Amino acid sequence: MALTEFSLIKQFFADATQKRQDVIVDIGDDCAVLSCPEDSNIAISIDTLVSGIHFFADVDPYTLGHKSLAVGLSDLAAMGATPAWFTLALTLPELNENWLSAFAEGMATLAAEHDIQLVGGDTTKGPLSISIQVHGLVRKGAQLQRSQAKSSDKIYITGTLGDAGAALQKRLASWQPEILSEADWSFLTKRLQQPTPRLAISQKVLPYVNAAIDISDGLLADLGHILTASGKGAKINLDAIPLSPSLKKIDRKRALELALSSGDDYELCFTVPAEHVPAIKALNLDIQQIGEITDEQQIVLLNENGQPSLLDITTKGYDHFA
Repeated sequence: MALTEFSLIKQFFADATQKRQDVIVDIGDDCAVLSCPEDSNIAISIDTLVSGIHFFADVDPYTLGHKSLAVGLSDLAAMGATPAWFTLALTLPELNENWLSAFAEGMATLAAEHDIQLVGGDTTKGPLSISIQVHGLVRKGAQLQRSQAKSSDKIYITGTLGDAGAALQKRLASWQPEILSEADWSFLTKRLQQPTPRLAISQKVLPYVNAAIDISDGLLADLGHILTASGKGAKINLDAIPLSPSLKKIDRKRALELALSSGDDYELCFTVPAEHVPAIKALNLDIQQIGEITDEQQIVLLNENGQPSLLDITTKGYDHFA
């Protein structure tokens, strides 16, 4: 029997994710009905991924399902929220059962890791695009915001930066250093196609953080959003920028350019008051202190001697309409 709009929802998505007790009505009605704890607020974010812009048309649908949900989960992590529910709007050029099965599996596997349930959505025909709206729960008054950075806060980064950008440049055939092995490229490609939402780290550092953002458009661009919202500046120690073993193999200037200005890392950038630094260190997490918030409303890059660097970064981050 041929698939239809409604049969594909039932076959691939209605039971794709685990059921939560706070979902009163889910897929199958005009709206989902959800129960929110009295001590919590709801954090909501939506992202759209478009073929040819956010991903290549021939990308593995399993990894696309993962990434489509991961980018929203990363937003929840930046707010200090825990995942609860999401909706999916899927526009397809055609109905392909193998593609749908793999896409749903990639999405559902990540959903299971973070106890988030698919509760509704829509399917239409057209150029391939995926919109996912995530809903998370955050204790009242405990949400993280971009506007709360304070002078002398220490700036931290999760994971490593620039890996996704390196994989993208290789795929665009504009850059392919011979020093990187097949294993290096496999690692970098996975970082691009299957980013890791830093939800666990977010919850552990939540009590100590002033401001936070996820790095989707590049460190300089996204840290810049914190600084603009907070009316502050920053000093960044280039030697402290976390680079993966693969990226450390290439020319250092090129590696730093990728780390500072390329997007799709979906790591977290957050600021911590100096008095909380010992507590942050005691957590023993995959995080790195890279600089400090200042009163001067600009970003200053410092070299290994603590002096302003001559590194010239012409790309400040991705902008759809620039």
